Amino acid sequence: MIDTTKHTVRKRVTIPLQIIDLHEDGFHPLVKIKVFGKQFTVVLDTGASKTAFDKAMLLRAYEHAVVTISDRLSTGLGTSNMESSTAIVTDLYIGKLLIDEFEVAVLDLSTINIAYSQLGHPEVLGVLGGDILMKYKAVIDYGKGKLLLKKDN
Repeated sequence: MIDTTKHTVRKRVTIPLQIIDLHEDGFHPLVKIKVFGKQFTVVLDTGASKTAFDKAMLLRAYEHAVVTISDRLSTGLGTSNMESSTAIVTDLYIGKLLIDEFEVAVLDLSTINIAYSQLGHPEVLGVLGGDILMKYKAVIDYGKGKLLLKKDN
């Protein structure tokens, strides 16, 4: 008799976090990612419903990126009516975890990088949001400075 039961294999990926001090505004965890064959830093943002990249940085990183204007307005980031676009990313790596065919929001996030620059922090491509954190069952350990993601195979 042949066992035809499908077995689920879990892959766990641990990614280091860099916790930066925003002085009197708290702390932000930063994550290194790789996209378009290049390494970038993003903010781990549990309050962001969707992963978002800065439009200018995205186009500098990959001039052939196809950015599609969305008919939805983005909320948050200090505004309720920011024009948004989307792009499909086919090679997003968070640590060793490959996320392919993934839609990201594309916004003007220049104010984040201006603020970070004024505080002496690195420029970020964008924010890693709840869409990825939920799908990959994220566990954030501030004490150990680690992000754990789980992928069901």
